Amino acid sequence: MNRIKTLTLAVAATALAASSLTAQARDFRLGLITPPQHLWSTEAKAFADSLHERSDGEHSVSVFPAQQLGNEAQMVQQLQTGALDMAFLTIAEISNRIPDFGALYAPYLVDGVDHAARLLRSDTAGELLELMPAEVGLVGVGYGMVGMRQVLSRDPITSMDDMRGQRLRITPFEPIRDFYTATGAAPAPMPLLEVYDALANGQVDAIDMDFDSILILKFYEQANNLLISNHMMFPMVGVVSGRVWRELSAEDRELIETTMAEHLENVLSGFQEMDAAQEEEIRGLDLNIVEADAEFFSEAIAEWEATWAEKAPMLEALREEAERLRQ
Repeated sequence: MNRIKTLTLAVAATALAASSLTAQARDFRLGLITPPQHLWSTEAKAFADSLHERSDGEHSVSVFPAQQLGNEAQMVQQLQTGALDMAFLTIAEISNRIPDFGALYAPYLVDGVDHAARLLRSDTAGELLELMPAEVGLVGVGYGMVGMRQVLSRDPITSMDDMRGQRLRITPFEPIRDFYTATGAAPAPMPLLEVYDALANGQVDAIDMDFDSILILKFYEQANNLLISNHMMFPMVGVVSGRVWRELSAEDRELIETTMAEHLENVLSGFQEMDAAQEEEIRGLDLNIVEADAEFFSEAIAEWEATWAEKAPMLEALREEAERLRQ
């Protein structure tokens, strides 16, 4: 279904009133948790520049990276009240509120970043976005992502038994917590910008992380054991406050949607382009590297599936779509 048409249906109760509004100059605010040098942040800034240009200077976007506006739970609350206009959010916080989004974190749902990007571009993944206006009061414009998840640790991990009792930093959301709990690790939610010091002082033993962040934030300086597992993708979603969306003219909604969607696509394609080079760079560091596949985590995967197959009904449809895109 055409995304513009779909989003219009999602706000059908107010579409007639919104369509009568004339375009008004706005200074939007966009929040995200990543540091300024991260691709999410640079594409957020590029989106701001594009929107300003395409609106002939009528609209501007102030970008607030690195949790300047709070953590993601706080930003979602701000979006719901209209205090914040837009955000690039990990799917983590959304999955805490709409369990079906947790299906995107199914272990080994995809084979790598290319497969993940294809799935996130699919109509099946798009159906999840249509749940957002009614469930959380946000309009989901499209997806981005980072690279696949790996485990960087202070001590070697050569089997799942080595993970038992390890205090392992995670992004705070249920699907990843349940997975690592099933491995026997002790998941420890922690903001991204606190991870380096936590590794340095032994507050955590290991971290769930992607190649990009490991390199940008130099986590390898504090932990030299890497389990290359590619066990989960890590999606992001670009959103607009539902309250703000209803105040916009149809023309502005279309302009914001199409412009943001282009820069979200740049995030997807950017990580596709960077992944191989980042893995090569990681492998060139002085790290002890162990490879892992689905068999490595087989018991944990079975436990995760038993929980999430019931909690996230969209899991079956996403698996079917992922399998189709694998061919």
